[in-house]
Amino acid sequence: MSTDISTLASTFVDETVSADPVLATQLGVPGFDHLWPDYTTAGAERIRDMLVSQASRLGTVPATGDPWDRLAVSVIDTALDDGLEWFTHDDHLRDLNTITSPLQDIREVFDHMDLSDAQGWANAAARLHGLPAAMSAYLSRLEDGRRRGITVAKRQILEAARQARVHAGDSSAFRGLLRQYAESGIGDEGLAGRLAEGVASAQQAFADAAAYLEDEYLPDAVERDAVGRDRYLRDARRFLGADLDPESTYEWGWDEVERLRSRMQEAAEQISPGAPLAGVLDLLQTDPSRSAPSQEAFRELMLARLERALADLDGEHFDVPEPIRRLDVKMAPPGGHLGAYYVPPSEDYSRPGTVWWSFGEKQQIPLFDQISTAYHEGFPGHHLQAGIQQASAENLTRYQKLLVWYPGTGEGWALYAEDVMEELGYLDTPDYLMGKLASEMLRACRVVIDIGSHLELPIPDGQSFHPGEPWTFEAGVEMLVDYAAQDRDTSVSEMHRYLGWPGQAIAYKVGQQAIRDLRAEQSARPGFDLKRFHARVLEIGSTGLDVLRAHVRTG
Repeated sequence: MSTDISTLASTFVDETVSADPVLATQLGVPGFDHLWPDYTTAGAERIRDMLVSQASRLGTVPATGDPWDRLAVSVIDTALDDGLEWFTHDDHLRDLNTITSPLQDIREVFDHMDLSDAQGWANAAARLHGLPAAMSAYLSRLEDGRRRGITVAKRQILEAARQARVHAGDSSAFRGLLRQYAESGIGDEGLAGRLAEGVASAQQAFADAAAYLEDEYLPDAVERDAVGRDRYLRDARRFLGADLDPESTYEWGWDEVERLRSRMQEAAEQISPGAPLAGVLDLLQTDPSRSAPSQEAFRELMLARLERALADLDGEHFDVPEPIRRLDVKMAPPGGHLGAYYVPPSEDYSRPGTVWWSFGEKQQIPLFDQISTAYHEGFPGHHLQAGIQQASAENLTRYQKLLVWYPGTGEGWALYAEDVMEELGYLDTPDYLMGKLASEMLRACRVVIDIGSHLELPIPDGQSFHPGEPWTFEAGVEMLVDYAAQDRDTSVSEMHRYLGWPGQAIAYKVGQQAIRDLRAEQSARPGFDLKRFHARVLEIGSTGLDVLRAHVRTG
């Protein structure tokens, strides 16, 4: 790779994390943990200006014959275009939902800070004291949107306000910081006092945010959850890195629902012969002998599973870079979106890649559907892909390693990784196979619910599930409970996610199928080697699906 593109890409990373210290913390780039971004509209517009400048400078990079140079320029150019389009359509003025907006970032950033020493805690205290101003700036941007008639739907606002009230209340994760500091043994009473003051001000800021959302923002919001065809296709393109034919994808999604329903019935027969599928799923969800008795016991079980998989598969099926042969599992504090997620290692690997699970206050955790989730979020899913992307110093720029993430390939690979673990025998009981099928069913349900809800497509007449009816929030919840084995609380949380984050939820299944199709295509060629195929898919990181297809086919 040429020095020109490598140096410029690194400069772009430096500029981006300087403009967004929360992103810097999420990425593990040191030096910004005490700071906040400028969340005002003017601050957002300065980021837009930065993207314009970066695009202009990228255009001056001399062309070379190196394919990795061409890949780098193409990927960065597309990422900058996607970032600018967000401003073109005023999406920065409606940046609120229930899973991935500044409202969540402002709380969750503390989960990812280095609190191993006094300096880390001093950073936390400084950030806590700056939180009210950061929240006020963010709310002022939402207010600018409201005054222009640009808001999100009421359902998103009500759920976001509920989350804010949790963070302002007695079970707030902010209070957990005080307990964590007390257990750290640092013993600086002055710092303890600053932390306590900061926690109080942070909780008040979230209380104020909830009041603003309910009292001022909500009355001017729209009832309609659907974002419509134009915005949906635009957002889906940003998540997939490829254009979407929504009608044919909707039809295919229903085909996958039917295929997976059949496989789940076969698995149910293995678990409890003669029992109906619904009864088997209820058994898996309620049987204490099939559950972890506590969140800590669950965490230990998942970590052991992941460590074993990494040790077993390294070298034989995947070449795992040394810096990512360590990973962690943690439980998220209550108040946020339920489910599991992965946070990559810090840039210097001092913070390991971490799988986080969020179960709220629940302690007894059914295991049947969490084994495949561990492989999805951890190894060989996100942890392997993100680790190879981050460790690929020769061929990928720092920009690609840290700032480029397309769910089409990222989530597509992670869901495909569940296929691999089924093939290799790691779903070693019928319970865990059912869990994997339920996991994939969840992603198939997401395809039909997400597209159907936002494009307001009817449920097909030939379906047994509400044939010919329009999608509603409750219909989506019902499908997730009955078809995908999700409990009601998780299903409600999922529906809020789909309606507030259009086009993202389909990326898992669409991406998985793209990788499956590439594998079938490539396996027909002489000399096909599965390990090499996987390496080819992973070596370019999480690019768009169009880029992935071209790369694999030219290898």
